Amino acid sequence: MLRRYDHRMNDAVDVILSQWARARPDLDASPMGIFGRLTRGTRLLSRSAAERLAEEGLELWEFDVLATLRRAGHPRPLSAKELVSMTMVGSAAMTHRVDRLVGRGLVTREVDPDNRRRTLVGLTPEGLALVDRAVEVHVANEARLLGGLDAGEREQLAGLMRKLLLSLDDTLPEGPRG
Repeated sequence: MLRRYDHRMNDAVDVILSQWARARPDLDASPMGIFGRLTRGTRLLSRSAAERLAEEGLELWEFDVLATLRRAGHPRPLSAKELVSMTMVGSAAMTHRVDRLVGRGLVTREVDPDNRRRTLVGLTPEGLALVDRAVEVHVANEARLLGGLDAGEREQLAGLMRKLLLSLDDTLPEGPRG
């Protein structure tokens, strides 16, 4: 259950920072507060996402691949290289993931007729139906998880996170268009 934020309460990171302040008063540990909250938040949010997706019969990594294929412009398949560039996994891991999804009947893998050295991965009708259901559940869950923030706070947080990621050179190519 989500609770509304109470500015008088300390979160777990506040406790950790106060421990550092006592143990090392000479050290400005404030950067640890940001990274600690990012890490803890990611774990909590990922756990919730994994639980909701499991109810749809998906693991997080499966949803990641299926959603990447879906948003790239179904029915256009993606090359294995494009899939790797649009996710945060290496080519060997992607090969393994595609193998598993092919085995479940959720994606197809075919040789590119225009370039026999390339492999194309696309959604099956079953994969398309599953990812379309799952993305609705996923977005609703994310909206629920952000329920402690009002619209302005969500926009502010998104802007700050974007600024941080851009400063770390986290960009993607626009990708294929339908």
